[in-house]
Amino acid sequence: MIIVPLGVASATPTAKRHLSSTALWRDGSVYLFDCGENAQMRALQAGLKRSKIDHIFISHMDGDHFFGLPGLVSTMQLQRRENNLYIYGPEGLKEFLAASLKAAGIELMFEIIFKELKDGFEHEIILDDPEFYVEARPLEHKSLCIGYRFQEKDKPGKVDAKKAEELGITNDAQFKTLKAGEDVTLEDGTVVHSADIVGEPKKGDSFAYVTDTLFSVNSLKLAYKASVLYHEATFDQNLKDKAEETYHSTAEDAATIAQKAEVQRLVITHFSARYTNQFVLLKEARKIFPDTWVATELRPIMTDPEHERGIIKAKIPIEPIQKPGGRGGRNQGGGNRRGGGGKGKYFRPRKRFDDRGDRGGRSGGGRGYDNRGGGGGRSYDNRGGGGRSYDNRGSGGRSYDNRGSSGGGRSYDNRDNRGSSGGGRDYDNRNTGGGRDYDNRGGGRDYDNRGSGGRDFDNRDRRSDSRDDRYDNRNRDQQNRDRDRSNKDSDKDNDQSNLPIKPRAPFDDFDRF
Repeated sequence: MIIVPLGVASATPTAKRHLSSTALWRDGSVYLFDCGENAQMRALQAGLKRSKIDHIFISHMDGDHFFGLPGLVSTMQLQRRENNLYIYGPEGLKEFLAASLKAAGIELMFEIIFKELKDGFEHEIILDDPEFYVEARPLEHKSLCIGYRFQEKDKPGKVDAKKAEELGITNDAQFKTLKAGEDVTLEDGTVVHSADIVGEPKKGDSFAYVTDTLFSVNSLKLAYKASVLYHEATFDQNLKDKAEETYHSTAEDAATIAQKAEVQRLVITHFSARYTNQFVLLKEARKIFPDTWVATELRPIMTDPEHERGIIKAKIPIEPIQKPGGRGGRNQGGGNRRGGGGKGKYFRPRKRFDDRGDRGGRSGGGRGYDNRGGGGGRSYDNRGGGGRSYDNRGSGGRSYDNRGSSGGGRSYDNRDNRGSSGGGRDYDNRNTGGGRDYDNRGGGRDYDNRGSGGRDFDNRDRRSDSRDDRYDNRNRDQQNRDRDRSNKDSDKDNDQSNLPIKPRAPFDDFDRF
């Protein structure tokens, strides 16, 4: 079986909680315990078919537990339901539903069969099926409130077929008789006992639904050794007086019932709207009964996860499980992100992109990108200065362009002084003789030794200096603009004399909305 909480709120809904309703899925059928407002919508969002609901169990006649019935029944009528619907609950339920349908002018095409329990009953099996039964007991509330237990019947153990054949069991009828727990007598008079052939029976799962009650003996009886005890926890122990006044339980009461009844798992529900964090109640319950869960709407509770996982899939996102004392949502509790009790993180603010231009103007330090004419560091544009020179390479160190100098090492451009006597084509020291001169082209366009007339590419110090001046001026202009902008902002902050004074709207003006 799979239990799906549809609503976990008490008395009034909140922005994140809906009124009481719980669905139990078993072998394709859905059994509904209480039917608060919006129960049918939550069932649809949980991935449960409303047409599969055949039995509805109402605990008591408080509106937050049964006001969703007229809407659900109306939807079943619109879906042209034909199967009977069975509704169980306190006396007066039939009258309420009949009046609601009459006021809406709805005539049902299917039959509703009511099983109403009168005040003063002690115990009753209200539904008996070959595979399960449902029992009801009264609880301690201001009016008649009923608790329910859905109990699967024990399943027969596994038959040892090999041993049965050795003892003379041959046909299917005999196997079924033995599996049902009855002995079989063979034709020769031999008696084959069921206990010798069939293994231990498999115990059925159980679900106890206990809500809106004080601590009571009947709560213990309903919960005794249940697979899942679904118990209300409206208040914490600090509001014990309030719980007794309204005939409700605290989280500690629910845990005590679970402990004394020896249940496998406790699930608390029916939270007061004053608790925005239901984990306060969970923490209180786990001090007494550690195997306690908090009911989360639309999140399935499985008794056999290995075989039941994935059967029910919600149609909308389910609220994530939060750990007690964990970090809250984003931006909760201020800019330092300390909302939710977690440890806040601090982030260094990013620098503006425009501010980076100022770094290159610093003399000596840092790596300059925009104002690259400065001193220390690696210079990319005004490369005629110290360090490694790339463009004005006629100075010391290894020379690449003005390679005819007398420095040591291998000369690449004045190679062996080839072709100096005129004839032939001179490629390296081509400033003498005929032919086309590539390197020492004194007249016209000079490419390598371009210091004189024409366009100068390698001895570019003069032009780079003027360009660096333009970069410097640009950075100074940007700094001036930033300074003016900050001054204007500070003036606005300091001078508020011209701001209009708006009177505060009275609270009564908002009542219209």
